[in-house]
Amino acid sequence: MDNKEIIIQAAIDLINEKGERMDDITVREICKKANVGLGLVNYHFENKDKLIELCVERIVNGIVENFHAIREKTEGFTPFEKLDYLGNMTLTFLFEHYAVSKTSILTDMRTPKEDDNTHRTYLAYLPLVSACRPGWDKETLERKTFCLITVMQQAFLRYKVIKQLYGFDLTDSEERRAFHSKILRDILEA
Repeated sequence: MDNKEIIIQAAIDLINEKGERMDDITVREICKKANVGLGLVNYHFENKDKLIELCVERIVNGIVENFHAIREKTEGFTPFEKLDYLGNMTLTFLFEHYAVSKTSILTDMRTPKEDDNTHRTYLAYLPLVSACRPGWDKETLERKTFCLITVMQQAFLRYKVIKQLYGFDLTDSEERRAFHSKILRDILEA
């Protein structure tokens, strides 16, 4: 493994260790864990923030790739039940990994790319939305899937406002599940 990958792995390990205290990670701490000199972080990544963004993208990408394993867990479910299950799984991940999820979403919003985590999530959801609404044309399916992903991201980022305005405490799994089901119905039944 080259120095760049060693640094990335050390940073990912620290992100996983620190959890919500991800902002406390220092370049010195990353380099010590990777057993490399301080200058290599700047050489390979320009700065700590870009390194952390790359690590977060890799972490979340791994989770998105696991969405495909949902098929095994949801055999026998209706398309709507599968989509509801995936949505609840996604929202649970977001709240259980708040700092990583927030960084991922905000990075995708700030510098959108064709293959970012938001787009990968969209691609995982698109076939399920299509299965729920087989009569919709391609443009409608794509637009509604985009709306669903965007609403979930905004609900996560603005969970305190959601509680204040609508009375749903999205940090509570049951209330989060109820909110998601309502949003899903709003988007798919409209």
